[in-house]
Amino acid sequence: MLTGSLTALAGCGDTTGQRALSGGAIGAGGGAILGAVTGMGAGTGALIGGAAGAVTGAATNKNQINLGN
Repeated sequence: MLTGSLTALAGCGDTTGQRALSGGAIGAGGGAILGAVTGMGAGTGALIGGAAGAVTGAATNKNQINLGN
């Protein structure tokens, strides 16, 4: 579920850098929550989620996901 959400939301942005940044921010937020709930720690979860979100965002083409239309 988290992976699907990251993939869908990481497409936000027109450039690769914007998608990496938005994906990283979304991933960090989700990872912090998940890390806190699972006992891994919010900081560790944020680092892992942020990295995964940034990579996913950078790998996503803006034409693959268009949430604006």
